[in-house]
Amino acid sequence: MEVVDNYLNEAFNEAFYTVRNNVGGPFGAIVVMNGKVIGKGGNQVSSQNDPTAHAEIVAIREACRKIGNFDLTGAILYATCEPCPMCLSAIYWANIQSVYYCSTRHDAASIGFKDYHIYEELNLLPEQRKISFRQIDNPLALELFKEWTEKTDKTLY
Repeated sequence: MEVVDNYLNEAFNEAFYTVRNNVGGPFGAIVVMNGKVIGKGGNQVSSQNDPTAHAEIVAIREACRKIGNFDLTGAILYATCEPCPMCLSAIYWANIQSVYYCSTRHDAASIGFKDYHIYEELNLLPEQRKISFRQIDNPLALELFKEWTEKTDKTLY
């Protein structure tokens, strides 16, 4: 567990930096592959005016740039808090193998960071969500997917 604690401490260093320097909220994350830190990130939502600049996303983006690949198979993510639904999705898309975190989504909610409504919305059909979602038929949709299917030099992910 000492190794896990060391990596989590690095994630906390990122989080404390963001808080102390008004970069963003109290969250930090690092990505480790083959025993080496390949991505670090603190929350940058407010300083970057970017609602997607969560610590986990920042760390995943840096890790992908560092290794030159969008596939982080075998990587481990260490985070100061349980990842939100957006970050959880990014973790799956990046093929991260495992996640260690400290605070829970309920702990985050107790200080004003409430993601639970997103978890609830994900279980609803699009037409039942609070944000209006409407599917529109357009022949270009089929054409686009057909072109992708027939493309011989595509990169699958």
